[in-house]
Amino acid sequence: MSEQVGTVSDSSLDGFTEALASGRPTPGGGGAVAVAGAMAASLSAMVVRLSIGRPRYEQHAELHAEALSASDSARAQFLELAQEDSAAYAAFRDARSMAHESEAEEQARAAASRQAARLAAAVPLRIVQLCHRQMDLVERLAGRTNSAAASDLDVAALLLEATARGAAANVLVNLPAVEDEGYSAASTAELDQRLRQIQGAVARTRERVGRGGQREPESA
Repeated sequence: MSEQVGTVSDSSLDGFTEALASGRPTPGGGGAVAVAGAMAASLSAMVVRLSIGRPRYEQHAELHAEALSASDSARAQFLELAQEDSAAYAAFRDARSMAHESEAEEQARAAASRQAARLAAAVPLRIVQLCHRQMDLVERLAGRTNSAAASDLDVAALLLEATARGAAANVLVNLPAVEDEGYSAASTAELDQRLRQIQGAVARTRERVGRGGQREPESA
């Protein structure tokens, strides 16, 4: 991927990291954290697939079916958000490049910039939201899947926390350019709440994985 063509999901890992290492502004941090989130969702799906069909874990079949569908969906969504993040940055850059010699041009440029900044904040906020949903699922899976792959759930949890924190940083850096105090306050409050909840779920997952053993089914 020596040139920015196609989508993230079409790229090889080598191609994506080559593009990430280049001097071009995209893909950047937003794309990187979204891909990390996709890896976390992939690990969750892998652990479930290693558990399905094994008599020892049959009592968790309903949870496994839910988790497999949600994890496969989350993986695809993270990759879509990686692409959307690049597009949002490009839109903001285009807005800032608009002519602004006359007062009318300056007003049009300012309005376009505010709108583009809102999108550039909204995309990583959606990444945080997706991390939150997926982390809730990972915590529920801990102790209810193949014990030989328990550490992979721990890795998935840590990746989701890193993804959420990285995406949150991208939200915060774009909020000032939105120039909407109400939107900024609401977004910041949501980030704080979600990050706290994700952090707590990660800690509980790690403790559960470290303890070992199997938990009762959710319906028990």
